[in-house]
Amino acid sequence: MTTARALEGQKNARTSWPPRVSSAPRPQSFDVALVLEDITQTFGSARIIDGLSLTIGRGEIVALVGHSGSGKSTLLRIIAGLERPQRGIVSIGGRQMFGPDRIVPTEKRGVGMMFQDYALFPHLTVLANVAFGVRDLTPKEAHERAAAALERVGLASRARDYPHALSGGEQQRVALVRALIPQPRVLLMDEPFSNLDRRNRDTIRDQTARILRDSGTTVVIVTHEPEDAMRMTDRTMLLQGGRIVQGGPAEELYRNPASLLVARFFSEFNEIAGVNQGGMVDTAIGRFTAPSGADGDHVVVCVRPHDINVGEGIGNDTLRGTVVSRSFVGDEQMLALWVPGLAAPLHARAPVHADVEVGETIEFHLRADEALVFPEPK
Repeated sequence: MTTARALEGQKNARTSWPPRVSSAPRPQSFDVALVLEDITQTFGSARIIDGLSLTIGRGEIVALVGHSGSGKSTLLRIIAGLERPQRGIVSIGGRQMFGPDRIVPTEKRGVGMMFQDYALFPHLTVLANVAFGVRDLTPKEAHERAAAALERVGLASRARDYPHALSGGEQQRVALVRALIPQPRVLLMDEPFSNLDRRNRDTIRDQTARILRDSGTTVVIVTHEPEDAMRMTDRTMLLQGGRIVQGGPAEELYRNPASLLVARFFSEFNEIAGVNQGGMVDTAIGRFTAPSGADGDHVVVCVRPHDINVGEGIGNDTLRGTVVSRSFVGDEQMLALWVPGLAAPLHARAPVHADVEVGETIEFHLRADEALVFPEPK
């Protein structure tokens, strides 16, 4: 009896999907899952990755963000072993996968991949798609693990369907569990939400985040959408020209961007040109503290539209502007205000019920303490 129970326990351990771990406290210091050292990649005369180094902890979810051409997708391919860099070291789970004297092929790196188009096999059922990546179990055990995984993500009833019968969100979840079921050391996700419509994107992104947290998998996500990073990850790395220009929690990059480039990526701004005089910048909408620099240095004052309160509100002294345009955007209105002394209209957000007309001069208040001031880009 004891032997039978032991064998049954071993079978359950082998066929179950990764257990829930989200209730456990996240460690203050983490084991290292992925290390990139001095990665450099060039195509012709163009340097796509420029001496980049990065360490990612076990169970951490990290986003690589940036505009097209910043190097984020190339870096993902280098981690996976689909591209060989000109220089650098890639280590996964404490083992060197790429270096001066070592090249480990993709299939032996313990890396899972989830592609932008999901890459589901159209001739296989949902269950067979999920079980496809399981190599260390018998076919029966692989299907049992796949069925358990589908149950966990609410797709057990679609197990016998084919991918074409699923919605985009359902296909995304199938691709996700297929990538997770082999229990990879690192899961790489390339623009995983780009094929989803805006209505479903938020819901599916939140579901995906919960699944990833529950699995405890180390994840690297490539995305050009800052909201993906802000809602899903532990840390975010903003790339430009193949380098990390700022990294940390997404909220830190949003609230305390290190440069105008970072600020523009994570938020929409009104940008007002000014000049540093005695550590202050005077503008038509108020006075702001300038960053360290010499008198006469040109700066840019950045004010987010939602930090402008139309009508009564919290802020500095009352200001006035004329409404030159008004757009309904669902839960609020987007206003363009002409303010004397400014070179361009000021964009502000107002409650949808606010009684505002084009041509009307209205009062507004500014949250001056939320404004950001940067040196003007060279």
